[in-house]
Amino acid sequence: MSISLGQPVPDFTATATGDRELTLSALRGQQVVIYFYPRASTPGCTTEGGDFRDHKAAFDAANTVVIGVSRDGIRAQENFKAKQGFNFTLISDKEENVCRLFDVIKLKKLYGKEHLGIERSTFLIDSEGKLAREWRGVKVKGHVEEVLEAAQALHAGE
Repeated sequence: MSISLGQPVPDFTATATGDRELTLSALRGQQVVIYFYPRASTPGCTTEGGDFRDHKAAFDAANTVVIGVSRDGIRAQENFKAKQGFNFTLISDKEENVCRLFDVIKLKKLYGKEHLGIERSTFLIDSEGKLAREWRGVKVKGHVEEVLEAAQALHAGE
């Protein structure tokens, strides 16, 4: 299943850091950036999360909430968040419900072996809950700045 641009994003509830459940519909009225990363505490994922952390004030000013998602367990997510000083929520999606909703589980190759894993992807949802932008197959360098620009432009147009 894949969500089309301009379409409402189906509601979901997921296990989140801070010992809570996060429900997408509870964020209505704010823009939401959901970014998917392959694995907590790996170099690219740490860099990407750090970039989102370092730009949080600008996302806040654009009425935009940032949420990171991977298949790691909640303990790994809590440790990753604490160690890196992330100032946003991480979701543990071990059952891949959120990953499959956004169609980010892809066949990948590592050392010549194929496996299913998360394709680094980011989605911007507008304040009414509709998908406004998507980035798939993301390269970390410069990505957060591009997402921030899109969030700011969307916020300015609301």
